[in-house]
Amino acid sequence: LTKQNLNGRVPLIGFSGSPWTLLTYMVEGRGSKNFSEVKKLIYNKPELAHSLLNKLSDTISDYLSAKIEAGCNAVQIFDTWGGILSQKDFLEFSLPYVQKIISQLKRKDEPVIFFAKGVHHNLDKMADIGADVLGLDWTMNLGEVRNKVGNLVALQGNLDPTVLYANKNYIKQEVISVLESYGKGSGHIFNLGHGVLPDVDPENVKALVQFVKDESIIFHR
Repeated sequence: LTKQNLNGRVPLIGFSGSPWTLLTYMVEGRGSKNFSEVKKLIYNKPELAHSLLNKLSDTISDYLSAKIEAGCNAVQIFDTWGGILSQKDFLEFSLPYVQKIISQLKRKDEPVIFFAKGVHHNLDKMADIGADVLGLDWTMNLGEVRNKVGNLVALQGNLDPTVLYANKNYIKQEVISVLESYGKGSGHIFNLGHGVLPDVDPENVKALVQFVKDESIIFHR
């Protein structure tokens, strides 16, 4: 129904949490400051953790495949809590399961976006799991990541979501800063570095979109 109502005006993106991020909510029961319960699980019962992550991967693959079949033009996997893991644990308990999802997706040409909040390491490995686009949070420099991953993937991001609380002139300047950090050329999708915060003025979001359209012309040629 959403696809029909859009009537081709804009692309439709489907999304899901990653296996690791969903596991944190399953085990903790809510958001957490230290994620102690899920950390206890992976340290003391790693076999159980892997079993659950495998089941989540299969379910998410089916879920995102169904979204594609229903008409989504792209899908995105959010690993919101990937950044709470050490580099070693991220490579064991998060990244392989995202790679598994991507390998199992039933798709034709629909791109896959992978976003791991707070993960500044193993960017080369993240760029090599089969995703078409790597989403970056606002604490990373687009140009530096571009230099590291080359043309393996497109990059998406990465305006600080709280900038939308500012006045419109400040928002415009920050848009330009993000575009400049990536530099000229293709392969960049402008986006926030995470989600839109609930109490942001919609007029500021509207202004942001227009600023991106106006200012990106000289960069995205």
